[in-house]
Order: sequence, then C-alpha cells, then structure tokens
Amino acid sequence: MNMISRLGVVLVALVVLILAGAASWTQQDRTPPAPPLPAPQLSGGMPLAEALAARRSIRQFAPTPLTPPQLGQLCWAAQGITDAQGKRTAPSAGALYPVELFVVTPAGVQHYKPQTHTLEPHLPGDLRPDLSRAALSQDTAANAPAVFVISAEVSRTAVKYGPRAERYCFLEAGHVAQNILLQATALELCGVPMGAFEDAEVARVLKLPPGFQPLYLVAVGQAK
Repeated sequence: MNMISRLGVVLVALVVLILAGAASWTQQDRTPPAPPLPAPQLSGGMPLAEALAARRSIRQFAPTPLTPPQLGQLCWAAQGITDAQGKRTAPSAGALYPVELFVVTPAGVQHYKPQTHTLEPHLPGDLRPDLSRAALSQDTAANAPAVFVISAEVSRTAVKYGPRAERYCFLEAGHVAQNILLQATALELCGVPMGAFEDAEVARVLKLPPGFQPLYLVAVGQAK
C-alpha cells in the first residue's frame, strides 16, 4: 500500500469516528429531561403540632413503594424552593445551600433538583442492600421503600464561613432530616434517621460526585 492509499484509509477511519461521536452526542441530546414531580401540597393536611406529637422512629416497613406525590412532597419538604429568591424549606447558613439530596429506591438512585422539582436518574438498579452494608448492615436501609441520602458539598459553605463550614453543613442536614420525618408523619408514613454508616463506602456505593460528603440517611415508608 503506497503512502497516498494509507492516508486515504486514515482519513476514512477519522471520518467514521467523528460521525460515530456526533451520533452519540445527538442521542444524548435527545434524552428527555426528567418530568417534574407532582406539585407539593401547601395547605391542609395534618397540623404541625399533631405531626410533632405523632412522629416516632420506626425501623420496620411494609414493601409498598412510595407514590410520585409522596416522593414529591417529601423532596419538597427536604429542599423545596419556597419563593422567587430561591429560599428553601430548610434553613442554610448564608443561604448557600450545600445540601444535595439523593433518593434510593428499588428502581435506582435519583438526585433531587430543587430548581425544577425533579428527580434526575443517577444510578440504575436496587442499591439498598449495598447501602445497608455501608450503613453497618442495618436492615432498615435494605428494607425501606425509600432512603433519603442527605449529602453536602462543604466547599460551598466554606467560601464564606471557612473552618466552621462543616459544622454548619451538619446542622443543615439535621434541619433537612427533621423536615423529611415530619412530612412523612403528615403523610401517614413513618421513618427513621440513621447516622451510623461508613462515609467513604456510602459515597462509593452511590457514586457521589467529588466533594459530596454523606451526612445523614433517612429511611421512609409505610409501617409494617
């Protein structure tokens, strides 16, 4: 094969690769965005004082999956946007909102996006057994219909608050967890917070983005 023929083969190969890459990007661009969750209910329901009195930590759940309205209401209670300035249901130091919420269900792992009130696919498959092992083999994480993973990107808060940022993120995770638990109670569901887990292993199982630190797990479902 002479030099010209070889160059022709190389050029053809490059064209094929470029076209294949373009087709791949085109296919990705065509992936439809996740549909919004049902709008949260902002009136009616269980009074706050009643929810506070009724809340209990329950560790045994029925296998009944949460419905889209229930998931939407719980995600909104955790991190929903409540005004035009972007303020959220849970307080955040400096309104910097380092918390990122992931939901683990039998269908996979989803990432809640407050700006669009959507659950974006993050990982496929039922990872609850793996999450349970990362949570020191607590059966609750394996059996709950949904486990809300409260993580935080501490660097967002550190920009303003320096070394106190981690403390503020832990406090914020507590606010978010209580919102989830009270909302679950108001929906006649139950839940339990879990703080016993291996941080690095939870991050590995869920493939959390770099800089995202898991702070708290909240299992939610119907009582068994």
